[in-house]
Amino acid sequence: MFINCKGSLIDLTIPKVMGILNVTPNSFFDGGKYKNESEIILQVEKMISEGADFIDIGAYSSKPSAEFVSEQEEIERIVPVIKLILKHFPDTLLSIDAFRAKVAEVSIENGAAIINDIAAGELDEKMFDIIAHHNVPYIMMHMRGNPQTMQSLTQYDNIVKEMLFYFSEKVSKARSLGINDLILDPGFGFAKTTDQNYEVLQKMELFNILKLPILAGVSRKSMIYKTLGITPQEALNGTTFLNTIALTKGAKILRVHDVKEAVECVALFNKMNL
Repeated sequence: MFINCKGSLIDLTIPKVMGILNVTPNSFFDGGKYKNESEIILQVEKMISEGADFIDIGAYSSKPSAEFVSEQEEIERIVPVIKLILKHFPDTLLSIDAFRAKVAEVSIENGAAIINDIAAGELDEKMFDIIAHHNVPYIMMHMRGNPQTMQSLTQYDNIVKEMLFYFSEKVSKARSLGINDLILDPGFGFAKTTDQNYEVLQKMELFNILKLPILAGVSRKSMIYKTLGITPQEALNGTTFLNTIALTKGAKILRVHDVKEAVECVALFNKMNL
């Protein structure tokens, strides 16, 4: 199971870790934390030294009821960060957390290797064409609505069955356009209640029927801290536990705020499965 990132084949047989870098002022966990070049460089250096395989940059918060950010503002936030990171760490594989085709295209043109789309093309009909044109790996997440409306769209008859149908349609469309490298993200916390999040995680191995790598993004999310009655800042232990469960269910990429702990999690999981 490989993906092609800028000419390098990445083997996902051994699970990989994607470190999160939010350059938004309003992310639920680390919003506004990385405001200048030195802070960004130090954080990226830390994640790389701890073993991150990818760095995922987000410039538009997708938390529930997130404020709208214009396309131009998102581009102005994200492009300087891409250039800064690749100047200091030229071999870094950057993933861009974006659902607008223009943001994705400009990011790729400036050196991004992967596009991570929370809407799987639902919020911008041009996204699939951009991915096909540039032939970059594409992470397709399950979500209903948009960040402003998703928490009111949690009614399902059979959530896993409906998600499988959703992904099947997306994969079919992507393949018809010649998109080769696809990754599926169940979208924990997006248009799902806490109980639904746990049901999806419990049954996540069912998504392996699509024969594509799965990304799990549970890091410090409300499904952890609300269940435990704690804050996102206190949710590292819960994150590590759910990351372990995700690996046993077939996750090939862990998207996390805390790289060191996730890398250790993967190492111990691999040791158990030698």
